[in-house]
Amino acid sequence: MRLGLALGYWGRGPSADHVPLAQEAERLGYDSVWTAESWGSDAFTPLTWIAARTSRIKLGTAVAQMAARSPTTTAMHALTLDHLSGGRALLGLGLSGPQVVEGWYGRPFPKSPLTATREYVDVVRQVLRREGPVELDGRFHPLPYDGPDGSGIGKALKPITHPLRADLPVLLGAEGPKNIAQTTRIADGWLPLYWSPSRTEVYEASLTDVPESFLIAPMARARVCDDVAEGLLPVKAMLGFYIGGMGHARRNFHAELMARMGYEEEARRIQRLFLDGRREEAVLAVPDAFADEISLVGPRERIAERLEAWRKGPVTDLLVLAPDPHTLRVLAELNS
Repeated sequence: MRLGLALGYWGRGPSADHVPLAQEAERLGYDSVWTAESWGSDAFTPLTWIAARTSRIKLGTAVAQMAARSPTTTAMHALTLDHLSGGRALLGLGLSGPQVVEGWYGRPFPKSPLTATREYVDVVRQVLRREGPVELDGRFHPLPYDGPDGSGIGKALKPITHPLRADLPVLLGAEGPKNIAQTTRIADGWLPLYWSPSRTEVYEASLTDVPESFLIAPMARARVCDDVAEGLLPVKAMLGFYIGGMGHARRNFHAELMARMGYEEEARRIQRLFLDGRREEAVLAVPDAFADEISLVGPRERIAERLEAWRKGPVTDLLVLAPDPHTLRVLAELNS
């Protein structure tokens, strides 16, 4: 199991720690570093900044939102980063949810997410292969565009720039069972939002036909500390926000995933509290047991024992959200 460093997205502004953490992760032998985006900082620019200050570590988006860019634009970002970094780019993509897609990007959330995702990946692959003009008779991403409001003179184009790698890895941040199953067929890897080594059966049916080289790269917050309860607070704060605030009461993919993992009643309670404006209560309502099983928190000995469970399963890459170099170093030592 390889280790990756997950930096997430910016809060109020850029973090001065991100480049030093990426450099330390590279020095410690971490395989990759990952950035994200929501409705603030983008995922690609920070990776370019990190690429200029590192030499070996791979550079991944976990995740770049599909609604933010047309698939050809995303492919342009990926091939540009890949060239500038000497072939280190990993393209992680995600649909996001209706509130963000419609509220921030001003686009309709696709009524058929599976089809929209499949078309998006198809176009990205065509650009990276550069075998001919990019064309797709698609429902969501037709190329050339042939809609009733178009000019009718769109031309299928072949990328001017020759991509460095036709096989640049594409990973998907899928949550629903059908979406995960499709991911194993059309992508090079999967970026699970929550992964519990003790509940692998939640995903078992979706992962029956995983190719041998397929990447499974979940994200987990990690912190070496003496007080487990205190160390879990950032995990619970993240879960409270995602389960309570990152989605509508009628449709919240994160809450639905938590329910499938055995915490349906708790997920609904967190949602109700958060949507009622009782955010602190929502965070405290996150069960310690759930926060604990999807993270690596506590003294070194405890983390060592729990890390073994992660290593025994199908996970190929553990993307670590770690707040400090000490935690990064301990995980590198334990995983060696």
